[in-house]
Amino acid sequence: MKINGQEISREVVGKALQCDTPEELMALAKEHGFEITTEQAEAYLAEMEDIDLDSEQMKKVAGGLLAFCQW
Repeated sequence: MKINGQEISREVVGKALQCDTPEELMALAKEHGFEITTEQAEAYLAEMEDIDLDSEQMKKVAGGLLAFCQW
């Protein structure tokens, strides 16, 4: 998966799915060379709040869940 021309690994997407706060998500993004706003992080977390995936489902969709953040 690419965001702004940079490749995002499934591992990073999986870590993003585990973030509980906007600050955690923003720190993860920064650690991997992306800057996201508080608003983008909050929107992502709100979107993910209603999704309950088992590990097999997460593997299948992890490649595309962060695209809306437009990092």
